[in-house]
Amino acid sequence: MNFWSAPALQLDLRTLLLMTTVMSSVMSMVMFAMHRSFRGEVRGLDRWSLGLLCVAGASVGVSLHGALLQQAAVLAASALMFWGVGLSMIGTQEFFARRPSWWLFHGVWLLGMLFSGWLLLAQPHLGARIAVFSLAAFVFYAVQCWLAWRHGMRNFSYCFFGVLMTVQALAALARAATALAVDAADMEDLRDGPMVDVFMALASFMSLMLAVAFLMMAMRRLQCILEERSTHDPLTGVLNRRGFDIFYAKQRVQLGRDGRPLSLMSIDLDHFKAVNDRYGHVVGDRVLIQVADVIGQALRESDYVARFGGEEFVVLLPDAEVPRAMMVAERIRDALRTGWDDQLPPCTVSIGIGTHLSREESLDSLLGRTDAALYRAKENGRDRVELAATSEPA
Repeated sequence: MNFWSAPALQLDLRTLLLMTTVMSSVMSMVMFAMHRSFRGEVRGLDRWSLGLLCVAGASVGVSLHGALLQQAAVLAASALMFWGVGLSMIGTQEFFARRPSWWLFHGVWLLGMLFSGWLLLAQPHLGARIAVFSLAAFVFYAVQCWLAWRHGMRNFSYCFFGVLMTVQALAALARAATALAVDAADMEDLRDGPMVDVFMALASFMSLMLAVAFLMMAMRRLQCILEERSTHDPLTGVLNRRGFDIFYAKQRVQLGRDGRPLSLMSIDLDHFKAVNDRYGHVVGDRVLIQVADVIGQALRESDYVARFGGEEFVVLLPDAEVPRAMMVAERIRDALRTGWDDQLPPCTVSIGIGTHLSREESLDSLLGRTDAALYRAKENGRDRVELAATSEPA
């Protein structure tokens, strides 16, 4: 029994193309809906969405086999396939924040259509036409391979996309070589043979799998963005209270093993309400952003700054005792005097500093002592630094 002619293994090309059209359209709608909701956070989804619609349109064009306008349908389907694969490259470049290679996109599809039209109308050669499309697709896939492996994160979704794109690029290259190697006597196998069904099945499956893989990357990117939003202050970009608690817990465990110190600074802007009342909340927000930037520049990479609300900031100084904390506090006060933006109203801060008394002292206790030191700085004239009491409040 011939393997390819077994009824149970035969592929219905029209059914396959219909499934590809439906699934590509559905995936396109999903990606476009996600693009509408998160266009600023995840780029490239709109390009992939349009590319999938082009693939769906190409599937419709291929299904018009035997129609009176067959040649026109073939050319239209070829153009749509060029655009579909090329737009995926543009979308992937935008996703990885690379400059879109529109010159490459237009150059490849225009040259591809020129050769495809010649090999269809002037000097018909199906094998060469398949090779032209496969080589063009290889160029688009190869660019995405490089992006995935060069700029992608090392997690499952990015690696999955990179592996699929690599397989697709190699398959396109192999398809081009196979099409060029077919003799004229076997040319009919490229048109209606069982290998065509297998090739179309694999091509349709891989195009959908690549769309799924790209969507997985987009979801992973969105997950990271939402996680960052949940731990960072949206105005200043520094940690919020939740993010501070997470990093504090990690540092407490690491430093607690070795008995190393951990210090805290409570920082509050002086007369900030007067700034808002006189200049407005827009200027007040700019002041907060500038202060957060000044504090961040005065810290080590291992230190953390958080905004606890309003004009209050808290700085976590791992492996730092009081002298180092004092040095950092004075560096912040000096930067506010000498490195301040002249277009903003001048600003000073009051700072309270505390260090863990013991391994058993809680964060709330340490914050309470540093806040008390901060209030003393306010009462003693502001724009100064005070140290926390060396015993827990009663």
